[in-house]
Amino acid sequence: MIDSHCHLTDRRLAPRVAEVLSAAAAAGVKHCVSIGTTPSDAADAQTLAHAHPGLHFTAGIPPNSTAPFAPEDVRELQPFSADPACVALGEMGLDYHWKDVSPAHQKLLFQAQLRLATDLEMPVIVHCREAVADTLEILSQFPSVRAVFHCFTGTSEEAARIAARGYSLGFTGPLTFKKNDWLREIVAALPADRILIETDAPYMTPEPFRSVKVNEPRYVPLVLETLAKARNITIAQADQLTSDNTRRLYRWPTTPPPGIV
Repeated sequence: MIDSHCHLTDRRLAPRVAEVLSAAAAAGVKHCVSIGTTPSDAADAQTLAHAHPGLHFTAGIPPNSTAPFAPEDVRELQPFSADPACVALGEMGLDYHWKDVSPAHQKLLFQAQLRLATDLEMPVIVHCREAVADTLEILSQFPSVRAVFHCFTGTSEEAARIAARGYSLGFTGPLTFKKNDWLREIVAALPADRILIETDAPYMTPEPFRSVKVNEPRYVPLVLETLAKARNITIAQADQLTSDNTRRLYRWPTTPPPGIV
């Protein structure tokens, strides 16, 4: 099982990361991908990845963190790409829900990171909130880039548009929420090769632990079980499906790396 997106450098998880990964391993989670959200955060994620088997990392600047950065600053992400433990660039994208950074500036940083991803031939992790049309329009300018829309909670029409473009969708705790039948219907209808699972820890804790304020990779099996039920397949089949999709999307080593121990 793979948690394709978590934030282990977050102050709520980093001080006890060994305990967090041990609990994940006990739950059957063999690999986690810790997302770098600034160059300095990516460096911290890289340090964690080198210290813990089964842990990988990414490097990116998400939309709500772009304010201090100019487009040329994304070159600070490039050195991470030489590390085999770095499996993608991101997260990056557009977020029109929060008003901290202007859409125009978000777009400049998104385009600059996609340009870098094109140059490095690396996949990307997309943060998209209330901005699907603009996100797809910008991605269309970089046709060689492979991408996953992480933590998808959009509409069925948006999901269909994303999948039709050849992009993947990542599903988190909201897939398990009791009132989210609509989201389970979306995951049931998607092409099988477009689905990833994630926790987005420490955010988005799934049912029945939704009241727990700090999510962890050990809870990703709950997302997997919900996915399996929605698609009417076994948990083992869902695990194989999502793990294969994650390895295919990310720049995964040819020889499978050791899992979390």
